[in-house]
Amino acid sequence: MKRLMLGNEAVARGLYEAGCRVVSSYPGTPSTEISEYAAKYEEIYAEWAPNEKVAAEVAIGASFGGARSFCAMKHVGLNVAADPVFTSSYTGVNGGMILAVADDQGMHSSQNEQDSRHYAAAAKLPMIEPSNSKECKEFIKAAYEISEDFDTPVLFRLSTRVSHSQSIVEECPRDEKPLKDYVKNPQKYVMMPAFAKSRHIAVEQRLEALARFAETTGLNRIEWADTKIGVICSGIAYQYVKEALGEKASVLKLGLIYPLPEQMIRDFAQKVDKLYVIEELDDIFETQVKKLGIACEGKALFTKLGEYSPQMIAEKVLGEKTDYRTFDEPVPMRPPVMCPGCPHRGLYYVLSKLRVMVSGDIGCYTLGATAPLNAMDTCVCMGASISSLHGFNKARGMQDRSVAVIGDSTFMHSGVTGLVNIGYNKGNSTVIILDNRITGMTGHQDNPTTGRTLKGEEVPQVSIEAVCRAAGIRRVRVVDPYDTVQVETALKEELASPEPSVIISRRPCVLLKSVPKKAPLAVDREQCRSCKACFKIGCPSIHMEDSKASIDPTLCVGCGLCASLCPFHAIGAQEVR
Repeated sequence: MKRLMLGNEAVARGLYEAGCRVVSSYPGTPSTEISEYAAKYEEIYAEWAPNEKVAAEVAIGASFGGARSFCAMKHVGLNVAADPVFTSSYTGVNGGMILAVADDQGMHSSQNEQDSRHYAAAAKLPMIEPSNSKECKEFIKAAYEISEDFDTPVLFRLSTRVSHSQSIVEECPRDEKPLKDYVKNPQKYVMMPAFAKSRHIAVEQRLEALARFAETTGLNRIEWADTKIGVICSGIAYQYVKEALGEKASVLKLGLIYPLPEQMIRDFAQKVDKLYVIEELDDIFETQVKKLGIACEGKALFTKLGEYSPQMIAEKVLGEKTDYRTFDEPVPMRPPVMCPGCPHRGLYYVLSKLRVMVSGDIGCYTLGATAPLNAMDTCVCMGASISSLHGFNKARGMQDRSVAVIGDSTFMHSGVTGLVNIGYNKGNSTVIILDNRITGMTGHQDNPTTGRTLKGEEVPQVSIEAVCRAAGIRRVRVVDPYDTVQVETALKEELASPEPSVIISRRPCVLLKSVPKKAPLAVDREQCRSCKACFKIGCPSIHMEDSKASIDPTLCVGCGLCASLCPFHAIGAQEVR
């Protein structure tokens, strides 16, 4: 049967058809849906790991055990997983192993534009990149064959546009792969120096063999058309090139993007009049092509920033500009905001009111940095809020005027160790854990604190309170972020404390189906004095209408936060007058 699939769904279908048995991942846009779709297959064991390092280690262990395994993450997640991934290049595999990494050109949901292709060369691992959903499925199957034939984990590079676009995929039966025998072999799997030295030799020999394979594999192909223009590209850039140039250019489409097919590149370059290398982000292909002594046009024409488009390519290569229609009316900006009724809003209102320095973290609560709350000072990476605050306070001694904020899933991911560091090294910082009972930003995935697995099974919840106390923090308290008076009292008391403390701001995400919604509130126009105090919380359901505050009943969930801030008691359940 053929049907439309997201690229991520097609990857999961490829896992199923290839006989994958074990999937372990950490959610991160744009890779999240792969594991969610994989979990729908009974034949695949699928789990959310606490972080990407753990996920990679689970996949490595399953591979050692003889199963075909898989883990997925976004580009910054590969930084977290890098330690085991680099060493797995030396150990090789037993059952095939694939690590999918989804880059986010354009930073739609990320803090940087990291190019994961660098990891392939650094870790000396083969990397494969599909350009549509059909290839997502088929390349997964090819990747497992490469993994087992060459005794190596395989990196599988995706991008936001490939992961989240749809194309036709043909569903095929599952090829059930039996578990491979496990044979004790410390010289291969125990990476102590004496054994690792010989394994490094094996890695270099493997790269040479893969380079020869790159010349013949169907993953790399030439599409001949007009030879006045030749283009080398891969992934989503291939789709842009085909749309922009059509039959006006011949294309060398790379599917195995590391190691590159050097002779194929030479042969292709000799047969075209002018060669372009078109790749989003860094000039990785271009550098390799020029290293071969081949002249080409690349980043001198094309930016290293953001996403490309067919229009950009047509203009740069053909000189063809696209006509656009413009309008004089200014279009209002629509910046991302926290949802109406978001439990983080009340907490951030208090933090903004108290003017404390806020060391932030990664999650939907990062939106607290935006106006009008402006309640976040820094944000680096997952888990950094706690460690950074400790360093900040050791440097400046501002423990009475600074806090860290971190979500429940992020705390489990990499915040625990930072809290241990505070307790162990005599820190005096206040950490706020925003526990909304779910992993919010990536679309409501469970985590160790929610009591439910990726497969929907009920399990014991990890107690955040118990973890904090075990880390050496004696002052641990829970507040309701809807109660701003309670939150303000707790913050003032903990900031004045001579020892480290944790405040758990606990209320479920308002978007969870299990959370009851209240009737929307309304503004009494006669009572409203247009003071705009209710605007200080940045709720998208509140707006001005005829110089009076007004609440959109289609957005309001009746949380009551705005009503608690109105000095004239103009907001309530009453009808608008």
